[in-house]
Amino acid sequence: MKHLLSFITILVLTATNIFAQQTVNQEPTMADKMYEDGRIYVVVAVVATIFAVIIVYLINMDSKISKLEKQIKK
Repeated sequence: MKHLLSFITILVLTATNIFAQQTVNQEPTMADKMYEDGRIYVVVAVVATIFAVIIVYLINMDSKISKLEKQIKK
């Protein structure tokens, strides 16, 4: 069992080294391209809006649940 565990550990560690290497003439990543075009701000705004809506929804649900708990206690 120890040999199998050590073999898997070595395999995982060598695989991460292989994926960490980069090529010399690499294309710009998607985030770099979107930053150059100015679209990254749109993506950030959409994500921030989604998080804000989720937070407002959770606060609204919490207040409704609190009201129901108070009614049950009475």
